[in-house]
Amino acid sequence: GYTFNPQFTNENATCMIVSKDHIYVMLLVETFFSTFTTKTIVDARTSTEVLLCLSCESRAQVDELVAKAVAAGGTLPSEAKDHGFMYQHAYQDLDGHVWELMYMEPGAVPD
Repeated sequence: GYTFNPQFTNENATCMIVSKDHIYVMLLVETFFSTFTTKTIVDARTSTEVLLCLSCESRAQVDELVAKAVAAGGTLPSEAKDHGFMYQHAYQDLDGHVWELMYMEPGAVPD
């Protein structure tokens, strides 16, 4: 469901546009990524390195994006969670990274 910026896409990287003018994600092959850090690169399937969370415009959009990710080969690390004021669901991408998607009802956050 995402689009890509060809200006920043080559054999080493791709620029995924999550939200035009707001959120871009650079996806790098491991050998290229290793040139950006002196730290050990972990295997996200066995170690947690990051948890990414994106806000959606509706509960339906949360479910739609998770369904698209699963159709593209992602997996579900957990079931959807409905907290009343907030709805969240997640998928795990092919590299093992967990992407949380959430929708929060405007003005419904409990005190």
